[in-house]
Amino acid sequence: MFSKFPITEKMHIHSLNGELREATILKRLGDNDYLAEYNGVKCHAIYNPFVNKFYVDDKYGVIRDKLPGRDEPCR
Repeated sequence: MFSKFPITEKMHIHSLNGELREATILKRLGDNDYLAEYNGVKCHAIYNPFVNKFYVDDKYGVIRDKLPGRDEPCR
């Protein structure tokens, strides 16, 4: 569906109860699963074709940096 990234436009933001704010889709992760960035936070997003908008889940869909493994030092 989308082939050129990044996509920057107004999207529905979960932590703002669906208010429209400027966010960026960085890449596609899977079927209707996108990597988004809003307010410096990377998170999951989905696309709703009926309203032609992305929904960014910056509340429960936050993607955190890789945690240190068992044998890696904690810094």
